[in-house]
Amino acid sequence: MSKKDDILQTALHLFAEKGFKDTTMTELSKATGVAEGTIFYHFKSKEDIFLAILENARKDITDEFSRYFGEKSFSNGLEIVKGIISFYLYLSVKMEDHFYLLHRHYPYQLAEKNQVCHEHLKAIYSCLIDFFEQAIVRGQKDGSIRTMPARKTAILIFTMVDGLIRFKNNNLYDSTALYEDLLELCKRMLQEKT
Repeated sequence: MSKKDDILQTALHLFAEKGFKDTTMTELSKATGVAEGTIFYHFKSKEDIFLAILENARKDITDEFSRYFGEKSFSNGLEIVKGIISFYLYLSVKMEDHFYLLHRHYPYQLAEKNQVCHEHLKAIYSCLIDFFEQAIVRGQKDGSIRTMPARKTAILIFTMVDGLIRFKNNNLYDSTALYEDLLELCKRMLQEKT
């Protein structure tokens, strides 16, 4: 791993654990074993480090989903939705620091004044919602999902899944305890009423 990558990994962990504002460059320097001058050689500011982390998070999440879809085959759109839910919950554990960081308040504060941050966050969430929307559209074509507004439904499902992860990350509720209930709720929501 290069020094730049090590700085980003360590900063991701510190920002996720302590928050952006409460992480100092001195702490980052000590944690990486790299002089502050070296950090500033690679990045102009702490904010630039944060933006690079968001850019990497976007790439990492989309790469993980691309790999997942490349390895799996699904019989219909409803099965894809269930697979996305399962994989998203899995990713929240595998990429725990990414999710902790995305669930903090600071990224959204920064996005209000920093267009690059806004675009990274928008791209991350749009990509995730797109996966659900594409699965819903496929399900509507193959008959496993009833006719409904695909984008709005994708946003609602994503919000439920991401909300469970927020509960887990804030030690409010164990999302695994609701996994089967979540899948059943989504199935009922998506299928034709009988």
